[in-house]
Amino acid sequence: MPHLENDEPFMQNRELSWLRFNRRVLEEAEEETVPLYERLKFVSIFTSNLDEFFMIRVGSLTDLMYMDNNVDDKTGLTAKQQLELIFQAAVPLYKERDRVFQTVEEKLREFGIRNLESGELKKSEKKQLDKIFEEDIKPILSPQVIDSRHPFPHLVNKGIYIICEFTGESTKFGLIPISQSLPAYFMLPGTENSYILMEKIVSEHIAEVFGMYKVDCAAVISVTRNADISPEDEVFEVDDDFRERMKKVIKKRARLSPVRLEVQGHLSKSLSSFLLSKLNLTKEQVFTSVAPLVLGFVFDLQGHLPSALVKQLSYPVFKPQYPSLLNSHENISVQLKRKDILLFYPYDQMEPFLQLLRESAQDPSVISIKITIYRLSRNSRIIDYLCNAAENNKEVTVLMELKARFDEKNNIEWAERLEEAGCNVIYGFEGFKVHSKICLITRRDRNRIFYITQIGTGNYNEKTAKLYTDLSLMTANQIIGQEANEFFKNMSISNLKGNYNNLFVAPYSFKNNLIALIDDEIEKARRGEAASIVMKSNSLTDKIIINKLSEASQAGVKIKLIIRGICCLLPGIKGKTDNITVYSIVGRFLEHCRIYSFGLGKDARLYISSADMMTRNTQRRVEIACPILDEDIKDRIQHILEVMFSDSVKARILGKDGTYRKIDIDAEPIDSQQLFIEEAMREDSKNAASKESILKFFRKIRRTPK
Repeated sequence: MPHLENDEPFMQNRELSWLRFNRRVLEEAEEETVPLYERLKFVSIFTSNLDEFFMIRVGSLTDLMYMDNNVDDKTGLTAKQQLELIFQAAVPLYKERDRVFQTVEEKLREFGIRNLESGELKKSEKKQLDKIFEEDIKPILSPQVIDSRHPFPHLVNKGIYIICEFTGESTKFGLIPISQSLPAYFMLPGTENSYILMEKIVSEHIAEVFGMYKVDCAAVISVTRNADISPEDEVFEVDDDFRERMKKVIKKRARLSPVRLEVQGHLSKSLSSFLLSKLNLTKEQVFTSVAPLVLGFVFDLQGHLPSALVKQLSYPVFKPQYPSLLNSHENISVQLKRKDILLFYPYDQMEPFLQLLRESAQDPSVISIKITIYRLSRNSRIIDYLCNAAENNKEVTVLMELKARFDEKNNIEWAERLEEAGCNVIYGFEGFKVHSKICLITRRDRNRIFYITQIGTGNYNEKTAKLYTDLSLMTANQIIGQEANEFFKNMSISNLKGNYNNLFVAPYSFKNNLIALIDDEIEKARRGEAASIVMKSNSLTDKIIINKLSEASQAGVKIKLIIRGICCLLPGIKGKTDNITVYSIVGRFLEHCRIYSFGLGKDARLYISSADMMTRNTQRRVEIACPILDEDIKDRIQHILEVMFSDSVKARILGKDGTYRKIDIDAEPIDSQQLFIEEAMREDSKNAASKESILKFFRKIRRTPK
């Protein structure tokens, strides 16, 4: 009987994979071992994730639907078919989110934290709110009736509105925007922990707002708009300044077509038909919700609750530690001449890198600082140090990516400040985002040029460095420094095709080099040698890499992947991916490191990178992967990977059906992120003990009579 090749697919649709990942985020809100207020935050994170998914991915598919060749290359689904599946899959997610939100809210009430309904208010409380509405809220509202003389207004993206239907009037509908100048909620006077959302307050007073009309029904609504704008798709004058072009793009985003309507409450049949007609949406794009339509207030609310209560209901406080191997009183550049430094955020502080920049801005030996910037915190010390360096007559070059989605305005403002300080600011390339994380400091020591290079997996953002897991390598390796210098030269002359021997640079050499390394492992396996591939990435969608990993699996290479989010590869498919295991870790911190390892033990070739295994990263972005050459740092990264693969608390294994399952083990459960916290604190304790022993020694010397 002839061998029949298994035709079971080993790839899944990226959008459906993402929705399953976001369902995994919601699981953290269900997890009873997670502190209660953190569970509420996970509901908020799930919601904001879903908002962005509709704005970007659903927006993109909506545009693709009207284009030729709009078929998904992994599943054969058209854009329209994908949208239909997305809308179907989203409905149970809303129901699940509502159920989890209500459960968490009920448990919070046991601690006195109450999200009140207007019907729960005491007479005295209602009287207070009536006064506040009359004096502070009503004057800000801009209600509108909708008829032939009052056309349907533009509804801003993710704005909150109250829409109502009138009875027995020629004017049938009314609309009240909840102004963004109003607070999202109001803390009830006389109570520490009770609050009421602004849309509830306004809804309670809707009859007063439309005094001459009889309100039949009302609901809270929010529209999500397509936000997937690419500046290359826009028409601009040839000599337009790119920064001005991006300002126009940001303005246009607010007016793009709707892709979703969310409703809290009940819409009558006539009101629903009216909205769908005006927004050009189908009923499949309408999603009802019990939970508030915007949950960003959750993070602000904790600042208005008693600190002792918040502490009780939150993760134990953890502050990133200053690495025990470093001396905070000695120049980082001096320490780098002795040994490479690896920072592991958020367990290590970002301070050593900031210290390096601060020292370099003042150091007479430093000639230049060059850096790529994608996202920054709103109060960025990095900008301060770069400006200070320029003011100290050092050459400062900043490759600023103005197309960092949702950070465009922030980056435009930073670019203007840097230019005012005398920095040379460049903006990358048409059609390619610069997503690499690299900083090069050039020194002249004893008439010799000396390079210090920093390459990381995450942004130069002091805030997210406390929330995301990332790696940041600082090295005085001159070969890496010379290639980093070549990289910045190429960026300055718009040359994407530069040649590098050690660095992998997308869009031209990153993927090819990864594939070559996979091929090396395939050849080992075919010779009967032990072969291994380990990759950690946020997403895996690149079809060429997926096919190559399948080829490696078929050759017998053992492949272990940690993919936090989208994974279009289905593991465990017989004859195709049965040597591949895929893990996903969702926990207190956002897993963000990109690590690529080929081979076993001391012979393993190890890289850290800014790039995910997505086509957009490998072919449409400027990305960098850097080899780890220091053996101690290589050992540390291998340890990090081993701990993650041992995680049995926050890790899940991806099944061949695309769903995640918990890991069943008999051993003591391991939470990798908690273990890294404990390791960081142990190192800090050792460091503190060492410092204390030194202090005791000097105190003893001082007390000893001469």
